[in-house]
Amino acid sequence: MLIRSPKASELTEADITDEAVYQQRRKFIKQLAGAAGGVSIASALPNSAHAAGWFGSDDDVAAPRQTLKFKPQTRAEDMVITAEKKAISYNNFYEFGTSKDDPVNNAQKFRTSPWQVTIDGEAEITGRFDYEDILKKVSLQERIYRLRCVEAWSMVIPWVGFPLGELLKQFKPTSKARYVAFETLVDPEQMPGQRNAWQGGGIDYPYVEGLRIDEAMHPLTLMAVGMYGKTLPPQNGAPMRLVVPWKYGFKSIKSIVRISFTSYQPPTTWNILAPYEYGFYANVNPKVSHPRWSQASERLLTSGGLFDQQRVPTQLFNGYAGEVAALYNNMDLSKDY
Repeated sequence: MLIRSPKASELTEADITDEAVYQQRRKFIKQLAGAAGGVSIASALPNSAHAAGWFGSDDDVAAPRQTLKFKPQTRAEDMVITAEKKAISYNNFYEFGTSKDDPVNNAQKFRTSPWQVTIDGEAEITGRFDYEDILKKVSLQERIYRLRCVEAWSMVIPWVGFPLGELLKQFKPTSKARYVAFETLVDPEQMPGQRNAWQGGGIDYPYVEGLRIDEAMHPLTLMAVGMYGKTLPPQNGAPMRLVVPWKYGFKSIKSIVRISFTSYQPPTTWNILAPYEYGFYANVNPKVSHPRWSQASERLLTSGGLFDQQRVPTQLFNGYAGEVAALYNNMDLSKDY
């Protein structure tokens, strides 16, 4: 399923994807959906299925090289999906180090099975649930999203996942639930950035994030469990991570172990570290500069070479204004940044 602005393009995914790859990936998603059906979220299955096993080996699905075309209200130029090699080797995951290549170098032995997620707070159903049980109750799909980092670089990534709201509704949040908070795993044995403050960017772990509940329930908000037709690599947030495409990338918290429904705005890691630089909302906005650099444009990373990138204008809400701007009616986006 290709998610984009309804006004952004009249093309279907079959129009923009090589037919052989398109058919292969449709078959793959169908198999995933079959594997993820039919078990109650509250059931307790034996913890025998390994997280990586849901998706098969890395050779099961070819890495895509596709071209996305958007009309001017989202992007004026053709958009090329970032090469898989670049997307899995250039990222921020400070639990494994602060350099862009630290995660891929330090996370390869990261264990994601068994994995459990705690659901708590203002909801009728709470508890600790196996990752496999969560997958059993959701519908997996593929979405191609723009990813914009607050550091003014961007990628275009095909994710495999499910709408976060589809999961949250199953726990029956109460009327007191106004926000949703998220927490990353703490495991200093596996995550060198949690053992060493210098290597981990001075963060007081666990990494925490949050959304207003209407943002969390929005159809574009995705819980990703794969990318490029494969299971998530450990350096990209395995086994499950948030993807909120209209916000800067640091909001898309990785390796989630806790989801909490709260009545209050939850603390978030970068807002705690530098509140003047990083607000709670973190919506992509070319008119609101970071205190140390402009956000008016970005480096779009494609195949990953030094010269194989474009400087493109940044779009309000990362090009998804048609879908999400109404969430922020009557808000001053220069103050609620």
